[in-house]
Amino acid sequence: MAGISTLGVGSGLGLSTILDKLTAAEKQSLTPISKQQSAATAKLSAYGTLKTAIQAFQTANTKLKDASLYTATSTTSSSSAFSADTNGSALAGKYTISVDHLAQSQTLTSDAKTDVKAALGSDAASRTLTFVTADGKEKSISLTKDQTSLTALRDTINKSDVGISASLIKVSGTEYRLSLTSKATGTDHAVTSLSVTGDDTLHGFVGFDKSDQANSHMIQSVEAQNASLTVNNVAIQSSSNTIEDAVEGITLKLNDQTSGTQTLTVSADTSKAKSAITDWVNAYNSLQDTMGNLTRYTAVDAGKEPDSKNGALLGDGTLRNIQTQLKSILANASGSGVYKTLSQAGITTDPTDGKLKLDADKLSSALKVRPDAIRDMYTGDGKKTGVSTVLDTTFTAFLSSKGVIQGATDSISKKLNQLTDQYNTTSKRIDDKIARYKTQFTNLDKVVSVLNSTSNYLTQQFDNMTSSNSKK
Repeated sequence: MAGISTLGVGSGLGLSTILDKLTAAEKQSLTPISKQQSAATAKLSAYGTLKTAIQAFQTANTKLKDASLYTATSTTSSSSAFSADTNGSALAGKYTISVDHLAQSQTLTSDAKTDVKAALGSDAASRTLTFVTADGKEKSISLTKDQTSLTALRDTINKSDVGISASLIKVSGTEYRLSLTSKATGTDHAVTSLSVTGDDTLHGFVGFDKSDQANSHMIQSVEAQNASLTVNNVAIQSSSNTIEDAVEGITLKLNDQTSGTQTLTVSADTSKAKSAITDWVNAYNSLQDTMGNLTRYTAVDAGKEPDSKNGALLGDGTLRNIQTQLKSILANASGSGVYKTLSQAGITTDPTDGKLKLDADKLSSALKVRPDAIRDMYTGDGKKTGVSTVLDTTFTAFLSSKGVIQGATDSISKKLNQLTDQYNTTSKRIDDKIARYKTQFTNLDKVVSVLNSTSNYLTQQFDNMTSSNSKK
């Protein structure tokens, strides 16, 4: 407080020291409030840490709700001519595949021109370029006169949504041809008619009629074709080189034609489920570590302050409730007639720290023998039963805007606001009191200073009188 150091100068009293001690004594009342503020802030941060840990576990848990995870398959091809992806419905087995030829797109090519920027149309203000494909679809583009050169036609077609890719091919040092290629493969996407209305000159350059190619102005340089293959000697035609469900649950991707018959092997793949369950166990144990740190207790001698290393949520009812529900769900897990407990699938609980232990060999064996039973144990009916299903429902409720974590966080935030108000009020009261003390001490200093001056004056006068009398 400014000016305190000048107190007592006039009176010679130690008023500055006294005021400093009074200030320190008064501020002691702020200490318990500060401690409560620190504890509340630590709790607020701890709830954030708990929420993050629960969300991480919930992410790992959500993966186990996917029923297809437990019946996943992998594929092996005896040829690079094709590859395959599977989903959960693919059945393990071997399939013979022969690819006769791939699907390809149609390409139309124009006559050669030497000037790529010269207008190829008439002087008409506008004209319409119309594409009709084999599947009966019709798409049109409106063109101005400035859009009839080779480069303008290329750019305008590429910017439109007609399913055609346009490019210029340099066929000699000075000559270029317009090339139009269907973006989609297969005969259904081939152009059967390309015409121009409102500009006979331009039509005479790009016009095409598949039924009368001899009199067409553009030529079909590449004919569209469908992919042709056999699966287990069953003939299949496809407009695309990506073929879904020719074999149930499998997507074939054709890369080249085969030489003879090749083999596609579909095998059960338990690695995905094992990896997801392993991640789930690790995420659960990480959550246990977090909760353990937040409730850590360090014993102290009687009469001493609690150890600062104690967890911020030590004895917290909200966290204890979460721990209790989590243990109950795992202890009572049952979604399968085969595996009624997690321990039967190789997952046990360590009684010393509550963490899960995973017997990888036992889990691998269970997934190999009865993957459906492991699936049922975790997913249940997908609504009310199954370990992962119940956990997901429970944690979703915990993390909701009206859940226990948000409720606890709101309560602490409210308390922290109240403590802040209490601190500010108390601090102001102390400042006001010290200000009054200073005013009183300042007045006292002035009074004593005057009294001292008076006393000195009178003393001097008495001394003078005494000295004068003694000389007589």
